[in-house]
Amino acid sequence: MINTDQAKCYPSAIDESKGEGVLRKRCRHRPVQYLNNILEQDHRAIKKRIRAKQHFRQFGCARRTIQGYEVIHKIRKGQVRWVKKGDVLAQNQFIDRAFGLTL
Repeated sequence: MINTDQAKCYPSAIDESKGEGVLRKRCRHRPVQYLNNILEQDHRAIKKRIRAKQHFRQFGCARRTIQGYEVIHKIRKGQVRWVKKGDVLAQNQFIDRAFGLTL
């Protein structure tokens, strides 16, 4: 389920992503403005860090940096089920998996 505001560009972008295989065919789009506020609130800290970074020179660098912010934010909020806040080994293993660093 994808919750977005009611911008007209989202349905076509979601359909295109389904066609490319990025999203599953069963993924539904729910254009309800107020449900998206929860997500926006959650990303506020990440947006603040990105603004402080100013500009990225390459798309790949931006993707990896934002992915790193997201992973650390998930660990801090306790959103990863099998990783406890004080378990450094489990946190490192989760980060390794998120970035594809495991053998």
